[in-house]
Amino acid sequence: MRVLVIEDEPRLAENVARSLRESAGYAVDVAHDGQEGLFMAESNDYDAVLLDLMLPQMGGLQLLRRMRHAGQRAPVLVVTVRDEKESVVALLNAGADDYLTKPFDLGELLARTKALIRRGKGHPSPVLVVGDLELNTVDRSVRRGGRPISLTAMEYRVLEYLAHRPKAVVSKTELLEHLYDYNWEKFSNVIEVYISGLRRKLDDGSTHQLIHTLRGQGYILQD
Repeated sequence: MRVLVIEDEPRLAENVARSLRESAGYAVDVAHDGQEGLFMAESNDYDAVLLDLMLPQMGGLQLLRRMRHAGQRAPVLVVTVRDEKESVVALLNAGADDYLTKPFDLGELLARTKALIRRGKGHPSPVLVVGDLELNTVDRSVRRGGRPISLTAMEYRVLEYLAHRPKAVVSKTELLEHLYDYNWEKFSNVIEVYISGLRRKLDDGSTHQLIHTLRGQGYILQD
């Protein structure tokens, strides 16, 4: 999953980004003002956006309205020091999906972000099920047919993204865009390496394959 953090306080932005990377395994981009945040939001496909309300260059509320007017559908969690009823109503009416007031606990921020991503992809439960495969997004554990499966961090991230889109064709480009941040050099063959490792581990002892390849199109996770 790939998340955009738009926050003008450098230390807070760094702490939030580090928590999302280390605790959830997300790719994270950071913007420090409204103009940069809007450019990033319009230039990339994010699974969630964490948006500070008080920003230089362009306020968070204006940025949010412009995102929604442009058709940006990524779930947005607004982080603000404001908790007046009028501010909350304005945020929700502008297209925010949730809000959190400062100061906040990083654990709560992480839990809310995960919940937004799940709901945004149509999966309210933290446990994703595809056939006999179970993927717990809270503790990042994987089981198939009750058998625990040990994955590398990147293998898990690939599988989690596919599990959020079961039976859908997911291209290599889409996977790269959602697994890596803005500065990473995307090598063309890295996805094949992770898919190969996943197949070897998931299909061990099973009679049928879960990850299928459509030549020239991408991958499908289905029973």
